[in-house]
Amino acid sequence: MAETDLTGLLQAWRGGDRAALDRLLPEVYDLLRKMAAGRIAGAGPVASLEPTALVHEALLRMLGGNPDLQNRAHFLAVAALQMRAVLVDHARARLAAKRGGGALMLTLGAAERQAEDRGVEVDLLALDQAMAQLAEQDPRTARAVEMSYFAGMSRDEIAGVLAVSEATVDRDLRFARAFLSRQLSAGA
Repeated sequence: MAETDLTGLLQAWRGGDRAALDRLLPEVYDLLRKMAAGRIAGAGPVASLEPTALVHEALLRMLGGNPDLQNRAHFLAVAALQMRAVLVDHARARLAAKRGGGALMLTLGAAERQAEDRGVEVDLLALDQAMAQLAEQDPRTARAVEMSYFAGMSRDEIAGVLAVSEATVDRDLRFARAFLSRQLSAGA
């Protein structure tokens, strides 16, 4: 779907046209599903969540508040933010379930697998905490990371949403990579 068509549907929906949303969702669903699959593949065993479930939960959160979505890039940026939130909430819930509840008898092999799963979940939660620290220090850079990593947006799309140059996006992403690496290595 062309950028202008998607923007038109978003604006029509914002204006109260429910049919515009019904036309919009099938047009962006495959793109959102690809974004979700990419994020889940990078999350390892944490993501017992399927891409379809991630998309559905992110869309429910995203559209439930009737956000002011301006265009395709803004739509993808908000979707990326919601996917991140869903993945982090899912990891927290899985970690809490492992800590609480009834005690289970485990074989050594099962315990090792759980430890591996827990390590990845803790890493996702550590990444979320590091992202929150980055957002406190530099909100624009944190948004650039979310759009790049979670939405798979190009530098020019990110630049458009943030109203900065592509060179600024490049600098922000380099800074973010260094900042997050430092934060994550300090917590290890």
